[in-house]
Amino acid sequence: MFILVNLKAYPCDPIEVATAARDVAEASGVRIAVSPQAADISRVADTGVETWAQHVDPNGHGSHTGSTLAEAVAEAGAVGTLINHSEKRLKLADIDGSVQAAERAGLETCVCANNPAQIGAVSALGPDSVAVEPPELIGGDVSVATADPGIVTDAVDAAANVDEDVEVYCGAGISTGDDVVTAEELGASGILLASGVAKADDPRAALEDLVSGL
Repeated sequence: MFILVNLKAYPCDPIEVATAARDVAEASGVRIAVSPQAADISRVADTGVETWAQHVDPNGHGSHTGSTLAEAVAEAGAVGTLINHSEKRLKLADIDGSVQAAERAGLETCVCANNPAQIGAVSALGPDSVAVEPPELIGGDVSVATADPGIVTDAVDAAANVDEDVEVYCGAGISTGDDVVTAEELGASGILLASGVAKADDPRAALEDLVSGL
């Protein structure tokens, strides 16, 4: 299982979370990555933890003020990027452009989507992975794997029907080791979470709990 921790714009200490994630990954053998704000990518990458960007724009170099350039986040130390998170929605053409931009910069890609139908659509764009995240469960206390396991299994099937090489991650409400085990049992190969770690009083303990059943 792959655990991807999105720090969003939460007022957490990205270095504390990154260091904890690095140490728990090394101790458990579980792949764990941290996705900080763009301004913190370099500092987080310097801890040695696997580092992802929260977003990249579809454009390349040029007159694009305010854009997040795929090449720039790669140079800062990111090795992957989220695309089309529920809080950073893109049009389908821009998702395609962002996937291509990320691939051009050598970044691994995870495209987020609300439901299995959208999972199928974005899987056709050739990302490395997709994450199913019902918006109503994001940031909540109930995981999608528990609230509606059919969404996860249907998302896995939808992606496989388009491209068997696209991995499916489970997001929204994931916060415990039991959630991770349930997601794995439903066919997900990773999880995407935020508040369960970023807002935890003890991020290291939260991460240790997440990997406890793996």
